[in-house]
Amino acid sequence: MTIFGAIGIAETGMTVTRKWMDAISDNIANVNNATSTDEAAFQERFVVARPLSSGQGGVEVQGIELGSAEGRLVYEPDHPLADEDGYVRYPSVDMASQMTQLIAAQRSYQANAAVVDRATESYRAALQIGQA
Repeated sequence: MTIFGAIGIAETGMTVTRKWMDAISDNIANVNNATSTDEAAFQERFVVARPLSSGQGGVEVQGIELGSAEGRLVYEPDHPLADEDGYVRYPSVDMASQMTQLIAAQRSYQANAAVVDRATESYRAALQIGQA
């Protein structure tokens, strides 16, 4: 693998991780969105990644999967969207899980960025050797 190959692979990892963090952000932003019981709840987003088909290494986003639209029913009779029994529907997004995933995604992004930095430094050092 060349230095440029390492940079390219790390960039694909950064792209997938950015999409993962976008999905987590959507999930966190909608964790408290209530709907009436006859409507679907916000569906949690999950990023699905796969290896690049070129065989050169790296990953790409295969797609986005959605969680359950059933959500969870919460008894809030004073809520404006409450049904006749006093229930509203909230998404089944677990905030602790989302925060854990966000930390993992941030670390993944940082690791891929470090690979880009190290490969760039190696490339520059190789250029300096060639000039001497």
